[in-house]
Amino acid sequence: MLGFVRTDNDPLVSCLGDPQRAVAAHREPLRRASAAVDAVRAGLGHHDPAVRAGCCRLLDHLVDGESMGQLIAMADDVDARVRGAALHSLACDRCKGDTCAPGVDRVLGPGLRRLAADPDPHVRAMAVELVGKFVHTDARARAALDRSHAEDPSPAVRKKAGWFLPGGAVHERTAPRPPG
Repeated sequence: MLGFVRTDNDPLVSCLGDPQRAVAAHREPLRRASAAVDAVRAGLGHHDPAVRAGCCRLLDHLVDGESMGQLIAMADDVDARVRGAALHSLACDRCKGDTCAPGVDRVLGPGLRRLAADPDPHVRAMAVELVGKFVHTDARARAALDRSHAEDPSPAVRKKAGWFLPGGAVHERTAPRPPG
């Protein structure tokens, strides 16, 4: 009878929840790259939120087309650390190599929801990054950042939202340049 065969990637991913082993457990799947992706994806369903958050951070680097939907779903996790890690991973283009970042149609909705109503200020700050990616091209992103900049209860979130609005450092740095 054939049973489920665990690779050494599965226990490695579980170590993401152990504060003593988390750093090494994060480095090794990055080294193994695509060989570890299945275990990282499976770790998104782990009972320990530290493991789920670690898997979101790993997918920032290892994400592929099959993982994107799962990563987007993690923006609605019950744990704030997981939601924040998922939002950062969805927003960050720097770490993804040649993988295409998800488009506005897939990620702006979760970003807008978290920015408007997440109870955790760190999650809202990560949502600013995701929503801010679309400030130059989507009026909903601009309106949400304006609201957050004016009304968010957290001064840190208000400040960060301002960076993505006209006149802000990130807005200016990411503005499309005219051809020529």
